[in-house]
Order: sequence, then C-alpha cells, then structure tokens
Amino acid sequence: MRYVKLGNSGATVSAVGLGCMSFGDPSRGAHSWTLREAEAKAVLRHAIELGINFFDTANVYSDGGSEEITGAAIRRFARREEVVLATKVHGEMAPGPNGWGLSRKHILWQVDESLRRLGTDYIDLYQVHRWDGSTPVDEILETLDGLVRAGKVRYLGASTMYAWQFARALSLQQANGWSPFVSMQGHYNLIYREEEREMFPLCDATGIGFLAYSPLARGRLARGWGEASRRQRQDEVGQSLYSGNDVPNAATTDAVQRVAQRHGVPRAQVALAWVLAHPGVTAPVLGAGSTDHLDDAVAALDLDLTAEDQDELEQHYTPRPVAGF
Repeated sequence: MRYVKLGNSGATVSAVGLGCMSFGDPSRGAHSWTLREAEAKAVLRHAIELGINFFDTANVYSDGGSEEITGAAIRRFARREEVVLATKVHGEMAPGPNGWGLSRKHILWQVDESLRRLGTDYIDLYQVHRWDGSTPVDEILETLDGLVRAGKVRYLGASTMYAWQFARALSLQQANGWSPFVSMQGHYNLIYREEEREMFPLCDATGIGFLAYSPLARGRLARGWGEASRRQRQDEVGQSLYSGNDVPNAATTDAVQRVAQRHGVPRAQVALAWVLAHPGVTAPVLGAGSTDHLDDAVAALDLDLTAEDQDELEQHYTPRPVAGF
C-alpha cells in the first residue's frame, strides 16, 4: 500500500480509500443493494489487512447504518489511532425543515449522532456533503471551526459543489482564522471528468487534497456498457448520473476493455489506474461489494498505463452537464 498526505494537512491516508455507502441493512434508507453487517465487516477487515487506512462514510448512508457497521469494524479489526475515519453531514436525517442542511442546529445535532453511531470520541475528517444555499456561509464555517476547537473533529472537508462556492468558503475561512477545509471529494472517473475544468485547478492552487468518488462510475467501467449489476439496476441516483451519453460512454468502456486485455488485468484495474495516475487526485474512494473489488483496487496501484493507453482511454470523452450536485 502507498500512503499520501491529505492536501496540505498532516494527515496520511492510503492511496486508495474505502467508501462505505454499500454497507448497511437494505431495509434502512434508500439503498436496497447494501451489504448486511456480516458481509460488510468481512470487506472492512480485508481492507485493513491490505493496508487501507482511510474509510469514508456519511450519516445518510442506510439511515446511519453504514456509520454503525464501519465504526464497529474499526473497533474490532484496527487501532483507532491508525485509521483516518471520515463522515459527512447535510442530508435529511429527520422530517421537517431542521432535519437536513448545514445550519448550526443541524450540524451540532448530527456530529454528536455520528460520533455515537461510529462509537468514537472524534472524527478525523468531517465533510459537508453538499452546499447549503439556505444557510449563511459564515454560520456554516464558524460552526465547523467550533467542532475542531472542541476536539470532536480533526480536519474539515467538503464535497460536491461548484468551484466558486468552494473558493468563497476557503476565502472566508482564511479571513476569519477559521479551521480550513483540507479536502474536496468530487465525482470523477473516465466517463465524468467535469471537475477538471475548475475544481482541479482550484485545489492545486490552494493545496487542497482531491478525493475522487465513483472512480468506476458505480461499476460501469468494470463491465461492458450494456451489462448491469444488481446495484446498477436498483441505484436510481447512479442511473441519473450517467444517462444520455450512451455512445461516448460505450466507446470509453470498450477502450477500457482493450487496454485491460493488453495488460492482462481486469477492467476495474485499468479504470482505477487511470484515476490514480492523475496528478490532481490524492486518492480514489472506492465502493466495494466484495473482497475481490479491494484486491483489484490495490493491484491498480502497480499498473503503469502508457501514454498510448491514456490516449485511447480518453479520446472518446465528450463534455457533459454537471451531475450530482
């Protein structure tokens, strides 16, 4: 396993992170394809054995079930000080106007709930899951700074927003002496590259670490374009992210297959190696449904793509509307 610094922070994370959205009771929340506790813990244990030390979840995943399973596995299979545990806040956790968002009321409620579900005294990386235009930015940032000062949170991160929104937040943090964001988690893979326009240059200029979620396009880059897994068939959000671009997407997945055949490796390794090779990416955050998925991810660290490989993989990409915000 390789390890890298998370942006300009002192935190060291594995070059591949494990995204934990696929863990939880399928009857809780909106994800009917999640792994129940026993299966999820087997994946988490294998990740730790492979040297993965970065685990990313969110309060909304399986209505808190992902946090519960992830926290329990870390307590059982690792020492808390050895891992970098990340979670997120923003999504709806209760009905009514105060049940979601980034108000001081909601953040202070949910950070304590996440700590309880994770079974830990502190969160290493606390991320705002989405931008909240209904709450004053100063209120959001001052509240997050207070969590760091209180010792509940070690570092702050952001996810899924426009570059101008992130730039405004970073500027206000600097001007007021508030704890800064050290990372941005964004949607990035071979068939969705819009973060290259503005977010990558912003992160590079400010020393922000970039965490790429959905590096396999929710499994679409690991198989032929016409094939579908159970999750893919049931994941409505994933369907919305990649709809309307069938021709270029199919051409790209075909290219992934050709490159994989040349190297004698599974497609997933090629798609992950491409993300890992981008200098703007700190680490991809991979959602794994089995231990085999983790083995492919770690093997991708040693796969060197040639310039010819990269040209073949990238040539069919066409710009598309921003998706996922």
